This record gives sequence, structure tokens and C-alpha cells, in this order.
Amino acid sequence: MHTYKHEVKYYECDRMGVTHHSNYVRFMEEARVDYLDQLGYGFERIEAEGVFSPVVAIQCNYKTPTTFKDVIETEVVISKLSEMKFEFSYVMRVGEKTVCTAQSTHCFIENGRPVAISKRLPDLYKAICEEREKA
Repeated sequence: MHTYKHEVKYYECDRMGVTHHSNYVRFMEEARVDYLDQLGYGFERIEAEGVFSPVVAIQCNYKTPTTFKDVIETEVVISKLSEMKFEFSYVMRVGEKTVCTAQSTHCFIENGRPVAISKRLPDLYKAICEEREKA
């Protein structure tokens, strides 16, 4: 997987000139979408099959602020995987400096009910397992 890059926009900064903390959750989503696209099983494909993957937990640890025009490089991996959920871990850096570490946990639902990814989306489950073995 390659690193996802996001250049901080002016509107993402607060009056102090630093990136507002709420934007990091959006950056995580951008990186997560990119990760699944790289696996060949993006959200469009998952949702076209009637499955959705809501966030059930999120945690951010802010290390140092970023500002307008900084390029945040986000490394994302699936750190935990079960039949019903997966957890993404993120390390966001500007250059060599870590600016944020984070995790997001997601389940899988179809028609509002939990589904086992290994049974409902076996190709995605296999792709995730293979990617985790490489890491």
C-alpha cells in the first residue's frame, strides 16, 4: 500500500492557523477509502452489494499541530480483523514528524443487521487477509 497524502486546505484551519482537530477524522476517512480502493474493493463496490460499514469507535491522539499547505502523509493498515468488524490504524506525518495517531473500528451491516464479512464479502475478506500477511 502506498501512503495517502492530503494537503491541508485554508478552510480546514481555525483562527489560530492550525488544522482544526475535527478534520483529522475526515483525513482518516480519505485514507481508508483510498486503502480499500487499492485492495480493489472500494466502498462503491461494497455498497453496490448492499453492505455498509459504519464507524463504531474512533480514537485520535494529536501529537503536534499542522497548518495550511502542510502535506499530511497517512499510513493506514487494518490492525484488527474479525468476522464482524475491522479496525484501521493510522499514523499521520508531516515529513518525519508524527502529527497524529488514530484508530477507527467498523462493523458490517446489511438491511440494518450485522453480517459476517468472511461469508458475505469473501473476496474482500481474502484481500484484507492477504494484505495483512504482507505487512
